[in-house]
Amino acid sequence: MTARTATGEVELIEVGGGDRGPASAESRPGRGGDGGAAPLFPQRIYISGIVLALAAMLMFFMALASAYVVRKGLSGDWIPLGLPRILWLNTAVIIVSSLTIERARRLLAPQAAGLRGFRGWPRRWRGWWGLTTALGVAFLVGQLIAWQQLAAAGIYLATNPSSSFFYLITTAHGIHLLGGLVALSVVGFRSWPAEARVNHSTAVTVSAIYWHFLGALWVFLFLLLLVGR
Repeated sequence: MTARTATGEVELIEVGGGDRGPASAESRPGRGGDGGAAPLFPQRIYISGIVLALAAMLMFFMALASAYVVRKGLSGDWIPLGLPRILWLNTAVIIVSSLTIERARRLLAPQAAGLRGFRGWPRRWRGWWGLTTALGVAFLVGQLIAWQQLAAAGIYLATNPSSSFFYLITTAHGIHLLGGLVALSVVGFRSWPAEARVNHSTAVTVSAIYWHFLGALWVFLFLLLLVGR
């Protein structure tokens, strides 16, 4: 046996394990979950994407907050708006939902590390995830009640600059939170095959980051409306 032949055989064993050929992406444990094909992009790509999206959202709401402060200081027609008390309850609800989604994310971590499929995950994960979704719905219902209470008191979008900003800020946040609820529903109740372009662990992580952001953003906006009125 020549040195060239021996070297070729060693390379064949290292790459493909002998006559079995190179291991394919479908046969080796991948990151797609369940030992299937790896996702199209690694998790860090999706996390970077959501961070960029959140940065754009933050800039939008900071512009709203700045306009709120400037508009209040530039005119004498600003009438302080009495905030509906249910907003305090809403604030507590969204804070609790941030805790429940984090609990769900941590319950998923050992399952993702073990590369188990959807059927192998503990039922507790779906329970905590479902609770987070329910709390998000409760938050939106609370916002609708707050708007109804203001309307019943004769306070509408065009009543005063303060009420205009209240409706604008809370509606903008509510729309983004509604998008978050859609994401929570998809992540919690759809099936996740091994060949999915995004694996379930990545979807959970990205959704949790988005939801935490919405919770922190609402606390900031609530304090702005409360203290800055």
